Amino acid sequence: MITTFKTAIGIFLTAFSIQAAEYHVSLNGLDSYKGSKSKPFKTISAAARIAQPGDMITVHEGIYRERVNPPRGGTSAEQRIVYQTAPGEKVVITGSEPVTGWKKVENDTWKVTLPNSFFGEFNPYSDVLEGHWFRPRERVHHTGSVYLNGVWRGEAASLEDVLKPAADDPLWFGEVADEITTIWAQFPGVDPNAETVEINARQTVFFPEQTGLNYITVRGFILRHAATPWSAPTQQQMGLIGPHWSKGWIIEDNEISHSITVGVQLGTTYQGKYLGNVAGFRDILKDASESGAWSRENVGSHIVRRNRISHCEAGGITGSMGGAFSLLENNFISDIHVRRTFGGLEQGGIKLHGAIDTVIRGNTVCRTGGECRAIWVDWLAQGAVIEGNIGFDNQNTDLYVEVTHGPTLVANNIFLSRRSVVSTSRGTAFVNNYFAGIALIAKTTRQTPYAEPHSTRLVDIHINNPGDDRYINNIFAGAGPTFTPGWGGVDQEELNTVPYDMEGNLYLNGAVPPIFDQNHAVLADVKPPFRLVNAEGLVTWSVDSAWRDAQVRPVVTSARLGKTAVAGLPYEMPDGSPVKVDHDFSGAIRNAENTMPGPIETAGTGRAQWKTNYRETK
Repeated sequence: MITTFKTAIGIFLTAFSIQAAEYHVSLNGLDSYKGSKSKPFKTISAAARIAQPGDMITVHEGIYRERVNPPRGGTSAEQRIVYQTAPGEKVVITGSEPVTGWKKVENDTWKVTLPNSFFGEFNPYSDVLEGHWFRPRERVHHTGSVYLNGVWRGEAASLEDVLKPAADDPLWFGEVADEITTIWAQFPGVDPNAETVEINARQTVFFPEQTGLNYITVRGFILRHAATPWSAPTQQQMGLIGPHWSKGWIIEDNEISHSITVGVQLGTTYQGKYLGNVAGFRDILKDASESGAWSRENVGSHIVRRNRISHCEAGGITGSMGGAFSLLENNFISDIHVRRTFGGLEQGGIKLHGAIDTVIRGNTVCRTGGECRAIWVDWLAQGAVIEGNIGFDNQNTDLYVEVTHGPTLVANNIFLSRRSVVSTSRGTAFVNNYFAGIALIAKTTRQTPYAEPHSTRLVDIHINNPGDDRYINNIFAGAGPTFTPGWGGVDQEELNTVPYDMEGNLYLNGAVPPIFDQNHAVLADVKPPFRLVNAEGLVTWSVDSAWRDAQVRPVVTSARLGKTAVAGLPYEMPDGSPVKVDHDFSGAIRNAENTMPGPIETAGTGRAQWKTNYRETK
């Protein structure tokens, strides 16, 4: 009987492997072909229409001007549908189209007139950015742009502005009539007809219209130029690429850039009936939790890794609820919300609502502007682990932990911006981090939910006053007070009474311990030991073994951290195993009885840079 069963399984697996196929796509192909290597499809969409679970789509060199809208996904992590580039070949998928026929108007300004049929059913130059928590700053914004040799121009507020001589940041402006679209653009010192000029023609690049298309892999592409909408957590959320409320996607080793709003979108499909306020979002969470629409079985568990993401005006990686149980690892995210022509409350290098059991690890996030935060977890970051990340040159904040009750673990990070942390939360454990800037503690009267452990099933709601945080074995190196009061009415006198658990922290370079840290060490004359070397994120450090001698600092474990006050939950890893911060940023094993403060355990010098993965530093 056992032999017969094994034989049957063998026959089944053999039959399945025979059915699995690899389809090829080439600009030299035809969609009428069968997709073989010798007879490839011409478009990725043609391959997507025929690919089944277990199949692979290999795309060959060239620029593909299409929106990939997969009609189906895989059936399991083992039987995915994989979209990949051919080894060593450069493949671009873009939401833009080239445009010629520009005519000089005046000064540096040229114009082109196109029939509306050029855009089909979606015209970015009549599509207005709007939505909950969006701040237009007293002008209209559209989802289109104009690109010269891949670099975008900003939208002018009026035709008058675009007709002026160009400044450092050239502009464009568009008008859509009944049958034509006219675009004016500044090209100082350039004939646009002699260069590559493109305009947006598609809302997204790789994003399914349907929800629930699971287990898709997208690997090795250059993805760019998407006319994406504003995507608040109370609206349908769309990005240049994303799974659209599905499960188990892998997005890896891509270059993702120039989305009008969001690069990688992992967020919700809820829209329409909910208010754009705290009560509206609370209703969405309750609805999604109680209905089972938001659950580990249905959504999340994505892997987003080793991507380079840049030039997105709302977020690099964002999403409400749909990023739960996911891994965001070793991405380089830069130049987010740097134009700042519009504003809002959703901008982040990484910005996630409901990041339950999500691991944000080994990412470099830099050059984020305005209201944007480098890493921002908002509502229900319960079980989230934020470890081994580097933040620098972020105008606002490296890490914002907003209205969550924990447990949330923040460990082994290197934060180099002027403001390292903003917190309006409770139940966060900050362990063995390096903070070059201040920690701003704010106060809110908002009531937000917490859930059952490792689950989206909500338990209750509670107010988010500061407190119940742990700061253990960190290094603070910003000269002056390290903790300062923020908004919400909290002042220094009140901040001094917040019941924080603090020990083993080291204060360098004139950093002043807060009054509630009674078990610390100070080496005021030591200069900041972590230094940014270049714009590509090379960070060097010099760590002194004498820092270990100032105090005895045991390795931090779940037992040491205890349970959160509101949710009553222990600090655990997403798989339910106990927390143990027994490795440092570089992968070195910590001395269990007396570890070094900060993210580096081994005395001496070292460096880390993106492409060198977390815990594989030089």
